[in-house]
Amino acid sequence: MTLDLERPLRYPDTESAPLMTKRARWLVLIGFLFPGSAQLLAGNRKLGRFGAVATSLLIVGVLAALGGLLFARVATLSFFANSMVLLVLQILLVFYAVLWLVLGFDTLRLTRLVKTHRGWRVPIAILSVLLTVVPSAGAAWTATTINAGRELLSGLFSGAPAVEPVDGRYNILLLGTDAGADREGLRPDSISLVSIDAKTGQSAIIGIPRELSGVPFPEDSPMYDIHPNGFGVAPNAYGDWGGCEVGRCILNGLYAEVELFQPELYPNAKAKGSSPGIEATKDAVTATTGLEVQFYVLLNMDAFESIIDALGGVTINVEERLPIGGDQYGNNVDGYIEPGLQKMNGYTAQWYARSRYGSDRGDYDRMERQRELQAAILDQMNPSNVLLNFQKIAAAGTQLVETDLPESMLGRFLDLATKASAHKPLNVELVPPEVDPDYPDFDVIRQLVAQGIAEASPAPEE
Repeated sequence: MTLDLERPLRYPDTESAPLMTKRARWLVLIGFLFPGSAQLLAGNRKLGRFGAVATSLLIVGVLAALGGLLFARVATLSFFANSMVLLVLQILLVFYAVLWLVLGFDTLRLTRLVKTHRGWRVPIAILSVLLTVVPSAGAAWTATTINAGRELLSGLFSGAPAVEPVDGRYNILLLGTDAGADREGLRPDSISLVSIDAKTGQSAIIGIPRELSGVPFPEDSPMYDIHPNGFGVAPNAYGDWGGCEVGRCILNGLYAEVELFQPELYPNAKAKGSSPGIEATKDAVTATTGLEVQFYVLLNMDAFESIIDALGGVTINVEERLPIGGDQYGNNVDGYIEPGLQKMNGYTAQWYARSRYGSDRGDYDRMERQRELQAAILDQMNPSNVLLNFQKIAAAGTQLVETDLPESMLGRFLDLATKASAHKPLNVELVPPEVDPDYPDFDVIRQLVAQGIAEASPAPEE
């Protein structure tokens, strides 16, 4: 029986062109569908067994990954969001790319094209090369994409252990600036707190004025001993004056104040992937909003241009005419962003978020535009767009973001990001008339935040 099955493939009648043509087509097809099978049936069985085992392991691995995404998504995403796992996966893909080339071209040799019908020789050869080269090239491209992701993970995220949510939510401080956190005297242009429900992914984005005065600190903060009544509010450790070395005692001056003059207050900041100035800002936002800040993400606004271009631009509905460049007197304007639905490249989108002098409410309108741009970027980050442009996005990502998010929590946050797509983020803007940045009522601020969190929380089960 075995001989009867093998005879047409392993011991064919080479003088029969129709039989050799049919045999060649079958070998190319089964060699593509299950690499190694052509060698088992008609070639080197040792090579065929090696190829078949490797193919079987690949199929089992893919099925296990799909099963994990269906039934244990967080654990599976956490597994694949590990830089060492990605390195192993990258090596395996390179191995499979080489193996498919070897098996594919060996299958073409086994077809004995010279014995096939003349009219079928070129089509069979072309089909065999395509079915060999395309999967191998795809595996090689995937390996390079994984390498870009691995470099992004190792260069961006910290190795800190995972933490649990606070009152069922993760709270992440977003700081937008025009330079990295190593810039001396950094002053964030925008400050937001993103609070995410740990089960549903529902989120509230709390916009905090950068010029908020007298921000408080938790009692366990190193800053509380110096400024017990709020940042720069006398009396304090400095006596009857504010004690701010960098100028006005406002929220966006806190980073420079601590970073330049009191870094010893947070000796463990750098070990945690943060900095003394960032940690002080975290403490202030925690006490201001009543939500414990667990992580920070610093967004370099200059790098937005490259990541938006990598995504192919963003679409934003512009509500008012905004100048590109210029000053408060309208001098040296390089152009205007006109009202209406606009598909913006990175340069235009960056100015949409930065323009200071084209809005009635100045910085408060700019705060809203910056969050609008962030939302537009997230909308563009659909799976197909990210996959096609991943290497460009990853290259821009290391310039765009600094964070202390642990690598061990990436799977959990990727899962929450998937769930969050079903919910529209709730915006809470702490701006006039409800909040006066010069004379803020922090009880009112915490009440507004609590109301927003309640609206952005899942409805209680009946």
